[in-house]
Amino acid sequence: MKNVTDFFVSLDYWPSAESFGFNTDILATNPINLIVVLGVLIFFGKGVLNDLLDNRKQRILSTIQSSEELRKGAIEQLERARARLRKVEIEADEYRRSGYFEIEREKVNLINATCDSLGRLENFKNETLRFEEQRAINQVRQRVFQQALQGALGTLNNCLNSELHFRTISANIGTLGAMEEITD
Repeated sequence: MKNVTDFFVSLDYWPSAESFGFNTDILATNPINLIVVLGVLIFFGKGVLNDLLDNRKQRILSTIQSSEELRKGAIEQLERARARLRKVEIEADEYRRSGYFEIEREKVNLINATCDSLGRLENFKNETLRFEEQRAINQVRQRVFQQALQGALGTLNNCLNSELHFRTISANIGTLGAMEEITD
């Protein structure tokens, strides 16, 4: 602030400082010319300025209206998109639920099929074991029978003499003949 006051105080030392002030001479300052020029500018420029301002106002209003229409359109699109999103989310939940249900059902079916397969395999195993057991038993019986037969033949061959042998054959022939008469 002190610098500003020093500036005005220092104007006293300048030679042109004495001419500082308002000039009240009307002819020297041309206020009539300025008023005429300003009046002409206002009279003719008023219409142009009004037209420019009206055009600018119309462009601003049309821009605002188009912006409002675009905003409304964007809001409508947003609402449609939200509705589609809700619909898709509902469908996704439905698919998810049905998928889980399907998975659970398939799991139960797979477990049941596996249990059935295991049951069939167990039955097949048991049948195979019984078959192999029966076959082994039959083989053992056949072997025992063969050994018993060989032992009996050996004993008979050692114990039989020709007379006993002849009587055994005759008895067997008689038995066979009696069987033949019964069947006839």
